[in-house]
Amino acid sequence: MTNNSVHFLLNNDVVSIENIDPNLTVLQYLREVQFSTGTKEGCASGDCGACTVVLAELDGDNNEQLHYKSINSCITFVGNLHGKQLITIEDLKEQGKLHHAQQTIVDNHGTQCGFCTPGFVMSSFALHKHNNTPTRAQVLEALAGNLCRCTGYRSIIEAAITSSIGVDDDSFAKHYQQTVQTLTELQKLPTPVLTGNGHHFIAPKSIDELAYELVREPKATLVAGGTDLALSVTQHLASIDKLVYVGNVAALSTIEETDSEIVIGSALPYSKFIDTLHHYYPDLGDMIERIGSKQVRNNGTLGGNIGNASPIGDMPPALIALGATMTLHVNGVERTILVEDYFVDYKKTVLKPSEFIKSVQIPKPKTGQILKLYKISKRIDDDISAVLAAIFIAQKDQKISHVRIAFGGMAAIPKRAFAAEAELQGNCLTKDTVAQAKQALTLDFKPMSDVRASEKYRMRVAQNLIEKCFVELQSQTIATRVVNYA
Repeated sequence: MTNNSVHFLLNNDVVSIENIDPNLTVLQYLREVQFSTGTKEGCASGDCGACTVVLAELDGDNNEQLHYKSINSCITFVGNLHGKQLITIEDLKEQGKLHHAQQTIVDNHGTQCGFCTPGFVMSSFALHKHNNTPTRAQVLEALAGNLCRCTGYRSIIEAAITSSIGVDDDSFAKHYQQTVQTLTELQKLPTPVLTGNGHHFIAPKSIDELAYELVREPKATLVAGGTDLALSVTQHLASIDKLVYVGNVAALSTIEETDSEIVIGSALPYSKFIDTLHHYYPDLGDMIERIGSKQVRNNGTLGGNIGNASPIGDMPPALIALGATMTLHVNGVERTILVEDYFVDYKKTVLKPSEFIKSVQIPKPKTGQILKLYKISKRIDDDISAVLAAIFIAQKDQKISHVRIAFGGMAAIPKRAFAAEAELQGNCLTKDTVAQAKQALTLDFKPMSDVRASEKYRMRVAQNLIEKCFVELQSQTIATRVVNYA
């Protein structure tokens, strides 16, 4: 049973939309349909944060609570709003009084031209919904996806740090229980469908329903957060004929732990599993913090990062080095493969028609096993990798008992460095052994040159990262990383 419309809360009002092209982004919907122009368009690619809005959705673990998150409206499709609350800058002020997130910007002189200000305010609003007294580090993380070209960040940061303890409840707090009830009722509606300009959108609610839809429409395009897919629309002006949204499939948005592994649903956003992975693999948690911005990590998913088969995706090299597996599903039939076996060639995978990624299984570390991750990019935050190295290593009796090395950005697919591994496996970790492994990389990869880096640069960096790992394993006192950068 389906419902030929999408229903959500726009601020505190229930909105139903139909006969709208599902390629429409939330930003376009706000500005061109609702004429709510407070939300700005800057880059239309999820980089500048001028378009930041906040989504409130029922917490998956407790459907009586709301989870607030900042997102980039410029790369979020309007159909993704079903069953959620969309909060915009227009509705923060109440009865002529500025919201705390707005007033602190004024008090700290945090705006000049004002173009970026709505986005900063919304990021701060989302942060304070979960934390009344954020630390500077938490504020920097929340605002890292918002750019300002004229004010200077000190005053904006000071505004966001300002405690909101004792501040009067805003309209969203006053309507909290009503919002929970409304979203609960919206979730009970039949599967939402949206059709316009000959394009179609559907948001299945179960794995069986998703599998059926993909068998019926094997050429349909899956969308989760859309943080990469939406760029084909906003940057390349493409139109997607059939969108199937997986974010409403509860079974794909879970995280579970067994004695030996962590099982992450393919549609679970980064922000929901980063803490768990950081606990077991600190380097992995640190690296995920550099994937896009807070807004991107709130929407982007593990399944999407693997599924688009990009040679510079940040998660696949780490998963390959860890020996992670993934479960694929088609029409009730499942199979489990190694993540490294998923990639065939540039943008080509082993996925069968109508098959989709259900989950990813990451082994927990055994005693002595260490994951080292190195992301090389022009910026620390919110940037694409030129090279990403993942080295999973263990030593016993001063010899390397286990090693798996994978790189992104060095080939048409994320790929193991088998020759380099062979030079290390079973040997002592010495300068000579490392030098041999570095030389072996020339057998493993023939990098390409592009706008991010040349072939020569990529090879030199990859070789040096193996040496960097050696230095870090030999000494805990030598500073090898930039950590205090803001």
